[in-house]
Amino acid sequence: MIDTPSPNFDERKLPITMLVLHYTGMQDAPSAIEWLANPASKVSAHYVVTEDGQIIRMVDEADRAWHAGRSHWRGITDVNSASIGIEIVNPGHEFGYRPFPEEQMSALIPLVADIVDRYNIPRANVVGHSDIAPARKQDPGELFDWQRLARVRLALPIPEGRLVDPYWSDGAFMLALERFGYDISDGRAATTAFQRRWRPGTITGEIDGECRAILFALLLDRDAGRTR
Repeated sequence: MIDTPSPNFDERKLPITMLVLHYTGMQDAPSAIEWLANPASKVSAHYVVTEDGQIIRMVDEADRAWHAGRSHWRGITDVNSASIGIEIVNPGHEFGYRPFPEEQMSALIPLVADIVDRYNIPRANVVGHSDIAPARKQDPGELFDWQRLARVRLALPIPEGRLVDPYWSDGAFMLALERFGYDISDGRAATTAFQRRWRPGTITGEIDGECRAILFALLLDRDAGRTR
């Protein structure tokens, strides 16, 4: 682990209950790290994971890094105070979005495991930037291997098997999505973010039976206490 301190942090106001994953969305790792360490940028993260698996520590976990911006998850609006932020080097949708290489994922997983264990973060609170800011963000995106994290119980798995469509109206779907944790002030953006995370192969922004069935299964698991 390499220490590259960023001056962009302040004091936490909430206990740590979340982990937020991002992609850097810049053309290369040096540019991203330089920007996160630049006081003019007003952004930072606790860690950066490069494509070759190097981990850069930029903000002490005890401090509030500025990675989430205007965001919301399960009633928390000061996500920066309640979370650890990890930036994963990837050019993102603007500069040539691509899969996350093996070396990077192999470095990320132990880092996530250590953080989740030390703070007892539930799997339902290991989220992407697009989950907490659906109207503004797309990262880490549909190519991120959430299922790999789920297999080692570091994130919730995508529901599979016999899914049941509850035939909610669109309004009822939105209320269920809000209950699960999303900000639904922009309904289409929230639906798109949900699909990007839970149905990455088909992202339309339209509510359909598969989306309803996936969300229904997630809420059933949550109510049964299976999201720890």
